[in-house]
Amino acid sequence: MKLSPVLPPTLRVLERGWLSSNNILCRGASGTALIDTGYITHAAQTLALVQHALEGRTLDLIVNTHLHSDHCGGNAALRQHYGCDIAIPQLEAEKVRRWDQDALGFHALGQLCDRFEFQRTLTPGQLLELGDLIWQVLAAPGHDPHALILYCRTERILISADALWENGFGVIFPELAGAGGFAEQQAVLELIAGLEVEIVIPGHGAPFTEIDSALTRAFSRLAYLRADPRRNASNALKVLIAFKLLEARSMTHAQFEVFLERSSVVQACLRILGGERVPLLRETLAALERSGVLRMADERIEVHQAGA
Repeated sequence: MKLSPVLPPTLRVLERGWLSSNNILCRGASGTALIDTGYITHAAQTLALVQHALEGRTLDLIVNTHLHSDHCGGNAALRQHYGCDIAIPQLEAEKVRRWDQDALGFHALGQLCDRFEFQRTLTPGQLLELGDLIWQVLAAPGHDPHALILYCRTERILISADALWENGFGVIFPELAGAGGFAEQQAVLELIAGLEVEIVIPGHGAPFTEIDSALTRAFSRLAYLRADPRRNASNALKVLIAFKLLEARSMTHAQFEVFLERSSVVQACLRILGGERVPLLRETLAALERSGVLRMADERIEVHQAGA
């Protein structure tokens, strides 16, 4: 039986399903903070989980590792309830100030997020005190060009967001727009490999301690994707469709077509993959059905409960 890593008492990980990122609650003498807030459809659940975990305390600060909607979708609800500050990557500040959902990528990915305002910004090299521990903010482009990770040198803990999971990392979205990403992800993995880390708290999945094995898998995965960019596009297409179905639970074929047409990232994936659009989509849906994510009905495409 695999044992969970022992974290400092001031840290608590609220591990979420795939649609919502993990929430890391930091409770210390200097205040409380939540790192990442999950997806908008789970905002009420996120608030309930955080209220329970705070045990009567208030929430002082939200820290977003990046602004994909599965990491910041609970921001608005938590701020409305607690009046807490929100800290975001500095390079995203102007987009959030304008609430430019195209620039933030919510429209391109076919995802939702309630508008929120921020009070603080985060820059690489900055030091944060969270849960009575000092964390260094590190740049982690690759999955997202402005993503950040947090490293506590004294406890040798890395909050890796989507830069490193136990079995991979997040989709390299910038590559789909021709903006690079593979080289950046390589550099981030090399950065992590150079840190003294004993526990990784990923954005999705349970905390883990076998860092060398995870890095080996991640480097191998990245090399596989770099060898043929169509592999990244195929993976991204599956991820985007699965995410949308997990959110909607059930879609008519007409609704599914609207989602496909409105998501520019989906369209980019299809262009990179080439070939006939309909057979490509059929193949993708069949693969997701085989893996247990969805099931095809006569009139609808539905989340398969066993894979939800």
